[in-house]
Amino acid sequence: MFKFRIQNILFLLLTLLVFSCVPTQKVREVNKIALEQYDGQTTDTLNSAAVNWKDFFSDRHLTALIDTALVNNQELNIFLQQIAIAKNEIKARKGEYLPFLNYGVGAEVEKVGEFTRKGAVEENLPIRKNETFPDPLSNYTLGLTASWELDVWKKLRNSKKAAVMKYLATVEGKNFMVTNLVAEIADAYYELVALDNQLAIIEQNLEIQQNALHIVKLQKQAARATELAVKRFEAEVLKNRSGKYEIKQQIVETENRINFLIGRQPAKIDRISQNFMDSVIDTLLAGIPAQLLRNRPDIRKAEFELEAAKLDVKVARANFYPSFSLKAGIGLEAFKPEFLTSIPESILYSIVGDVVGPLINRNAIKAEYSSANAKQLQAVFDYEKTVLNAYMEVVNGLSKVENLKNNYEFKNQQVDALTKSIAISNKLFQSARADYMEVLLTQRDALESKIELVETRKEQLKARVAVFRALGGGWK
Repeated sequence: MFKFRIQNILFLLLTLLVFSCVPTQKVREVNKIALEQYDGQTTDTLNSAAVNWKDFFSDRHLTALIDTALVNNQELNIFLQQIAIAKNEIKARKGEYLPFLNYGVGAEVEKVGEFTRKGAVEENLPIRKNETFPDPLSNYTLGLTASWELDVWKKLRNSKKAAVMKYLATVEGKNFMVTNLVAEIADAYYELVALDNQLAIIEQNLEIQQNALHIVKLQKQAARATELAVKRFEAEVLKNRSGKYEIKQQIVETENRINFLIGRQPAKIDRISQNFMDSVIDTLLAGIPAQLLRNRPDIRKAEFELEAAKLDVKVARANFYPSFSLKAGIGLEAFKPEFLTSIPESILYSIVGDVVGPLINRNAIKAEYSSANAKQLQAVFDYEKTVLNAYMEVVNGLSKVENLKNNYEFKNQQVDALTKSIAISNKLFQSARADYMEVLLTQRDALESKIELVETRKEQLKARVAVFRALGGGWK
């Protein structure tokens, strides 16, 4: 009884010694960023992020492109395999804290020297009456073995939970990729349609300039204009003809960028370009900033990664504690196959319990624990950065939408004024009340203002997409 108590005391002291040597590092918690109300927005919780992307985009050609991309985009399909890998990791981690059961069949032959202890025993020990050990000696085994590590410190279960968090983070990463893919295709589509409209504007302007060139040639014949005026008008016509091919090249490149995103070879992109300037810019509902925490996939991804990092710290700390394992086996063993069925003589079994823990030179475990804490701190900073970036993107996007709206209104008025001035300058030039430079500059300014107006409309549509993405829309 006394001896038993001494053993318990020694075991308790050893346990206390091990626990007292376990280091502890404190990692700060996440600083909750106070997300203020968006400037000029109400406290209404209606949010455009809740809208399905098929309802957000009204152009059927654009929605068809996005649908194709969600099936064929190679980068997205690569990421889907990462999700499958993360899911398999959960199964692997779950299997680690369950018992292992293995089977085994073995056969071996052994020849020992006669003038050895083992050889002398075999030579002089009969198996049965008038039988001796065979030479060489065979051995046949058939049995089952089981092993089980007792998860006393929850190391294996925390490892499985960390794998679950990493899997969920991977899923959110896929959702964030879908959001970006939808926005990228929409941006490229609007850029393509804008290029079509710019090309049409240049062609319209060329017609005006060619008419002006014809008039100035007639005036030269009538001695009312000089060769300089003719050459300046010709140069302006050639300049815009050259610009047509630059835009055509941009159209080809933009089409192929969309083709790449939807995972197909170069082909014509179906689109509607005629009503681009009449596109209705619907009102965006931003909701409240707190909704970003559940709508933005990148924020949820960072949150799951933070939880996984915390669990990894617990797993790394558990490595300092002793591990408890049980091993058992049962089977049949004999040197002749026919003796395997001789029971109970051929039966073998074993059961072992182990307690193993690090005692000296734990530098590798300490380094792993310190690295896990550093990774957790990284995850804290990454989460804070992701939340702050999301808030900034929405604020900047909403401001850009509003400023582009005002910008478009003034540019539209500018285009109207310059378009009217073209006809006026032509009449004044024909009546010799204006020189050719006034006509050229008027035509050039009108062309530039029209192209700028198309650019502004494109930026309006892209800004709307950017806010939709920033609010967390596009992946549902």
